[in-house]
Amino acid sequence: MPSVTSRPRAFVRVSGPDAEDYLQRMVSNDVAALDVGSACDALLLTPKARIIAPLRIIRRAADDFLVLTEPELGDAVRSHLLRARFAAKAEIEPEEHSSWLVLGGDEVLDERPPGDDASEEEVERWRIESGLPRWGRELDDRVLPAEAGLEETHIDFKKGCYPGQEPIARQHYRGKVNRRLRVLDVEGEVSPGDELVFEEKTVGRITSAANGVALAYVRTEVPEDAALSHGTGHAKIRA
Repeated sequence: MPSVTSRPRAFVRVSGPDAEDYLQRMVSNDVAALDVGSACDALLLTPKARIIAPLRIIRRAADDFLVLTEPELGDAVRSHLLRARFAAKAEIEPEEHSSWLVLGGDEVLDERPPGDDASEEEVERWRIESGLPRWGRELDDRVLPAEAGLEETHIDFKKGCYPGQEPIARQHYRGKVNRRLRVLDVEGEVSPGDELVFEEKTVGRITSAANGVALAYVRTEVPEDAALSHGTGHAKIRA
């Protein structure tokens, strides 16, 4: 029996004759390629490729999309989309839904899937072991998408223009990042904000931790098999 947990979300409807074209021009993934009933992850970015909000976009009809984001970002997403709409024929309005997450599976709207209730500790450990960044922990407007590992899941490099595309493409094809989000196995007490040390140099920072595992931003030059230390113990990068 799978484990299920409720997932707080904010929901914004984008609908109308220009809904597809407008979203395609605004977000980092290829929403025009979505079939009705399918979904993709995407980012809403500033022109300098700073993250405004991580999104999940569901296509409900040819001209009707539901945009899901973190609960504290719903107003920011709607306001940003409204400000940039100009003459596009698209309605942008909040909606109310319930959302459940099947650990290791899909996100389900409005009808709770079968399964046992997952504890908060189980959900957090699953998230960390899966390397999934969380807004306010691993993600904010200072984090580059590539640092958080979002290029593979949230960005389509073949689609047309959107805000932030040029710096995203430049970094992807010609640049490199100085740090990346990594999953760690940890020993000892560890808390978000703890520094990671390698060869007497600070090389990273813990962002989330639960029951012997942690997420951290670690300098890219640190070897995969490096023995890292933190305040009360040791840590190792999980392959």
